[in-house]
Amino acid sequence: MSKNKKEDKSLNEDELENSIELEGEALPQKEEQEGLSEDDSALLRVAELESALLRSAADLDNAMKRSILEVDRAHKYGVEKLLNELLPVIDNLEQALLNLSENSSSEDKEGIELTLKSFESALDKFGMRPIYPVNEDFNPEKHEAVTMTKDKNKNDNEVGEVFQRGWELHQRVIRPARVTVIKN
Repeated sequence: MSKNKKEDKSLNEDELENSIELEGEALPQKEEQEGLSEDDSALLRVAELESALLRSAADLDNAMKRSILEVDRAHKYGVEKLLNELLPVIDNLEQALLNLSENSSSEDKEGIELTLKSFESALDKFGMRPIYPVNEDFNPEKHEAVTMTKDKNKNDNEVGEVFQRGWELHQRVIRPARVTVIKN
């Protein structure tokens, strides 16, 4: 009896609770145990320990799988905050292209276009892809409806105009595309 108490003291609280639960599940009531022979009692204890060992092995295996998934997610989405902060730079370059004055030279326009393309290719290397839903059906997971408009040439619930491109990182939407939705 003193040996069991020493073992229980060395366990932390969680292990103690688990061992108590295992004992409560696997062992028959004390009244039932009194009628068992020593061999039957030992076999019962061995079965209980095997069950506890299998549960511990399964818990360890599950913990390893979870940690592998978490590391994979960290590698995939670890740059999400940085890329999110860079999106306004792309928006500004796109607006600069749209708002070039007539007095601007073709070299200015070409320089902005090349800068935008190199920026987009750098984002592409990290798995960042634009969402530009022209002539697609409205998808609330990837698109943000800003307004509704009528257009007889398009079907209901189709994207009309794209105000701002959306972006996704490895199939996770970072920013939805801001669009108008057709409602006839």
